[in-house]
Amino acid sequence: MIKNIIFDFGDIFINLDKPATLRELGKLGFETITPQIESLAQSYESGLISTEKFVEDARNSIPMASTAQLISAWNAIILGFPEYRLNFIENLSGLGSHRLFLLSNTNALHIATVKEHMGLDRYVRFKECFEKFYLSHEIHLRKPDADCYLHVLRENDLEPSETLFIDDTKENTDAASALGIKTWHLKVGVEDIITLNSRL
Repeated sequence: MIKNIIFDFGDIFINLDKPATLRELGKLGFETITPQIESLAQSYESGLISTEKFVEDARNSIPMASTAQLISAWNAIILGFPEYRLNFIENLSGLGSHRLFLLSNTNALHIATVKEHMGLDRYVRFKECFEKFYLSHEIHLRKPDADCYLHVLRENDLEPSETLFIDDTKENTDAASALGIKTWHLKVGVEDIITLNSRL
């Protein structure tokens, strides 16, 4: 029996355009994500470096981009948050039938952009639907590392077999499944979180 639900954020609730950052940087002559840039982004997502350090180091690797262009390209991934999904999670939270948690790989720049896109009132409404709201840059852990999931399980005394984790990235659901957590690898554009009841 599922008693607890852990949700991802991007492409589960808020829409993303994942190729957007590379596409926008491509307009400046940047062609590919290097291992150095990948490592930098992961460090930033894990809260191991500040926004200032991230932007400074990224500019060193992408010198053709100004600071403003770099930040704009970085945030281009963030799209809108459909009202029907906000209504859905508010209704589910109101039922009190499950303990609800959010676990997202994100960073300070993206969250600031999310708040701008959603409006602070809607963002607060969304956040209040969850018992705990775990953002990777705040907890210094990121998916798919096992410690990230274990942190949520242990802090909230959750049984893996009674917990459903929902994410649009198969690597993340595979890692959760390996710990005994039930999973739903949601296929973006084919499935929508509002059909959740059919999986409970």
